[in-house]
Amino acid sequence: MNFRPTIFKTVLVLLIGFILVYPVTLNGQAAATTTAGAPVTVKVDLNGGDKPADVGMAIQILFLMTLLTLAPSIMMLMTSFTRIVIVLGFVRNALGVSGAPSNQILIGLALFLTFFIMSPVWNRIYSGALDPYMKEEITSKVALDRSADQLKGFMLKQTRTSDIEFFLSLAGQGPTSLSDLPLRIVLPSFVLSELRTAFQMGFLIFIPFIVVDFLVASTLMAMGMMMMPPVIISLPFKLLLFVLVDGWYLVIHSLVESFSV
Repeated sequence: MNFRPTIFKTVLVLLIGFILVYPVTLNGQAAATTTAGAPVTVKVDLNGGDKPADVGMAIQILFLMTLLTLAPSIMMLMTSFTRIVIVLGFVRNALGVSGAPSNQILIGLALFLTFFIMSPVWNRIYSGALDPYMKEEITSKVALDRSADQLKGFMLKQTRTSDIEFFLSLAGQGPTSLSDLPLRIVLPSFVLSELRTAFQMGFLIFIPFIVVDFLVASTLMAMGMMMMPPVIISLPFKLLLFVLVDGWYLVIHSLVESFSV
């Protein structure tokens, strides 16, 4: 690319003039004299005064963008969302209806239940980390540590000791107190415990519907209707059973009660 020499000359003249008019000293101050003779002082304070020292704005923006990128993973793997959505999926499969309720409804229900269950944790994060940080009483590092401690406390309440010991052994660490456990140990242990708990609840949900399928299949075979698919007959009975016992209330009540916040 070709630039005109006059542009460089103009920029150079302006730069030299700015340096001559506003001389910069080594202590971060620049002084000049107005036409009235009163000195004008511009002070650049890099220490932040009485405010706590914090990381640069560029680093904060980079961290915020990274956090927004990982927000779906945080929502799914560090909250109650995993257990809820798996159990609701087991309920739909046990009923034998693949399209009702739809995936959007199940995910939306799981999301709102997650907001309800996690609200005490998020309130503590707001009052103990976010609100002081917005008031510039603490640094971003302190706010991040406090938020991580709240999430870690929630996950440890739902995590089995055997899962924590398993990942500690994989990491080559000895016995560690709960307060000193890093997130790289707590997070996979929590996910493993959530999967195990969700599948256990799914197994208990499947049992009554399997009994209905077995009774219908035995009845059809006794009547000599072996060519009739049992699913066609058992589906209305399973729906009736689920409605009579108020199944959705029992499932959601059990899910909410299974979390100790």
